[in-house]
Amino acid sequence: MVEKFGGQHNGYFLPSEGANNIALALFTFESLSAYEEYRHQSLSDSDCIKAFEFADRVDCIISYERSFFRPVLG
Repeated sequence: MVEKFGGQHNGYFLPSEGANNIALALFTFESLSAYEEYRHQSLSDSDCIKAFEFADRVDCIISYERSFFRPVLG
């Protein structure tokens, strides 16, 4: 759904070793403001609302933390 709002979905990542209660979802947006616009628009998008409701119903998200990264090279 990220791509619907101009972002690129880079995948979901689970640990192969160590902590087993952490997963990462990596997205790329042109800018922080483009990401914030995605977050704003997703709140009223029917597909996103269904995904939020599903996650709440099955209780698959314990906590949600956002971090912002930039490439080391390039």
